[in-house]
Amino acid sequence: MYTNKYVLSKGGSEVSVSLYHTPPEAAAVLIEEIAALKAERNAVILAHNYEYGEIQDLADYVGDSLGMAQYAARSEAPVLVVCGVHFMAETSAILSPEKIVLIPDPEAGCSLAASINADQLRAWKAEHPGAVVVSYVNTTAEVKAESDYCCTSGNAERVIRAIPEDKTILFLPDMFLGSYLRQQTGRNIEIWAGECHVHAAIRPAMVERQRAALPGADFLIHPECGCVSSTMHYLATGALKPEGTHILSTEGMIRHAAASPAQQFVVATEIGVLHRMRKANPTKEFVPIDESISCKYMKMITLEKVRNSLRDLTHRVTVEPTLAARARTAIERMVAL
Repeated sequence: MYTNKYVLSKGGSEVSVSLYHTPPEAAAVLIEEIAALKAERNAVILAHNYEYGEIQDLADYVGDSLGMAQYAARSEAPVLVVCGVHFMAETSAILSPEKIVLIPDPEAGCSLAASINADQLRAWKAEHPGAVVVSYVNTTAEVKAESDYCCTSGNAERVIRAIPEDKTILFLPDMFLGSYLRQQTGRNIEIWAGECHVHAAIRPAMVERQRAALPGADFLIHPECGCVSSTMHYLATGALKPEGTHILSTEGMIRHAAASPAQQFVVATEIGVLHRMRKANPTKEFVPIDESISCKYMKMITLEKVRNSLRDLTHRVTVEPTLAARARTAIERMVAL
């Protein structure tokens, strides 16, 4: 696996981080083929922040799942290649049913989306009649169709605050984001016990270790992380200084890094986002909370698979029209907020 390297500020040890997959010589050939096929198909390529660096570099749009879906809906291109995980391609197919939506690897799933299905949600709703269902965008189309609202980590708090205060809210499926929202808003929120395998692996000990190693760095922590509840507790008790500690969505992290006068950042989310941060801020240093924080599903998308997807128009993602219409309501409410 082709990697780039960075040097930790303290100790000088060199650490490999897999932000690239394909060796440069092979990548150059594949990128040329992709460019020709993209022009032939009149296609656009959408990439999530957690994809390999070479996938981000050739994409027409790089961002979070909401931004990808919004860009796809605005685009006039008849073919969309979604470099992300399966629910992201589904969301684009729901919002752009007239377009050919492709995912380069149909096995690129999501552990968080897999933590609840429509039958489980219907049973949970039956236990809480009258509750408002807010589903994180990391869910299947079937779950979205059973939901009142969708949200991203960037607008989740805004969605929660838009719901009447006398309503019980069922939040799913991420328990760490749900706990964070309940603490932030004080609302009556029931939380589904799901988690992202990547963010759940980010533990308080990692934060403490990097705090000790890089005391002057800004700490950017995703609200899905397993360290969020403890981080909020440490902030409230004064055990962790609030200065330089920021709980932010992926896009929030990127905006903060650009605007902040800080020169060093520790990033507690999937390592792929470091590529975009470094490109946008070449004079600043970005260090992962731990080099192991990598999503195996996001990293299933490679240049060769993107080339094959465009060449063969595989693998197409569609959503049954009645189901899509129901899911679209929750997604459009999210977009409106």
